Amino acid sequence: MSPLMPATEALIAKLLGFIAQDGCDEAGFDALALELFAHQYAHNEPLRRFCQRRGITPRRVRGWRDIPAVPISAFKDATLSCEPTAACERVFMTSGTTRPELRGRHWHPRIAVWDASMRGGFARHVMQGTARLPMAILFPPEDELRNSSLARYLAQAVREFGAAGSGWFVGADTGMDRERLLAWLRQAQQAGDPVAVLGASFSFVHLMDALAARGEALRLPPGSRLLDTGGYKGQSRELPLEDFYGSLSAALGVPRERCINMYGMTELSSQFYDAGNAAVPSVKRGPHWVRSRVVDPLTGRELPAGERGLLVHCDLASFNSSTTLLTEDVGVQQDGGFLLLGRAQGAQAQGCSLAAEEFLQGASA
Repeated sequence: MSPLMPATEALIAKLLGFIAQDGCDEAGFDALALELFAHQYAHNEPLRRFCQRRGITPRRVRGWRDIPAVPISAFKDATLSCEPTAACERVFMTSGTTRPELRGRHWHPRIAVWDASMRGGFARHVMQGTARLPMAILFPPEDELRNSSLARYLAQAVREFGAAGSGWFVGADTGMDRERLLAWLRQAQQAGDPVAVLGASFSFVHLMDALAARGEALRLPPGSRLLDTGGYKGQSRELPLEDFYGSLSAALGVPRERCINMYGMTELSSQFYDAGNAAVPSVKRGPHWVRSRVVDPLTGRELPAGERGLLVHCDLASFNSSTTLLTEDVGVQQDGGFLLLGRAQGAQAQGCSLAAEEFLQGASA
């Protein structure tokens, strides 16, 4: 693998230290955000062209809110990488459910930054002071889905926080091993020690259906927790959030306060979590190296708390691509985080399309 630019190596060291901190103030966040933007402007050609089309240079940016937000569709249309892709350790790819012929790619020169980001958020929001737990993973292993960020995420969870008896119960080609999974859950119930069950949201629907078909409900030990992520993506029947978490809690005997949802995406390098789902929608919050805002999809103007718009995330762990992304998710600012209200529709979707078109025009100029 090719060596990285000295500037990149220096940023990696700085980011690892920044992530390891207990927190940061706005001045500290802005300073690193501006340093990363200058690096990306200098070495990421599609990003630079996009910014130039808007008349924005590092000299004109005063804080993280001023950094142009790249639409997430850009990861399907351009190579957003400061380093040559041949020098990168990993590339994560989107699932391709909306455009199967063209999958977005997020290049990671050194996966250590992504891993550190994952560990920090997971320890705080999922483990909550517990060192290790036996884990049942409802998603294929990393060696079966090398380019999946979720597979990497769950592998890291087991490696860093899993206890003896952890295992995978879904294969990329074989699907869910229901009988083995149910045996694992029954054993956990009998043993009486807390466990964690983690996986894609649609996998939990399959698990609940398997229990219902057998007329069975479990009661996992106190202190157990569930983590779902990723939505349904056409791979199971869809459930409204209230029905999903109500049924999940009843099927596995875990209070809804311990049913945690993780919100992430391939194009980011960090994740957001809620504090359980006793009430839905729940407030999502990110770590100290991420900031979020809600914008008008047509003007890009930041909206005040309580108004619906598109979510924009500034993720400092995304040092090689673009720190600042315009998502296709609708949200509302609330209580130091945001409510996630679903995918863009109508005017919001039109705003996403216009942003993507603007990026393509600028990047190819």
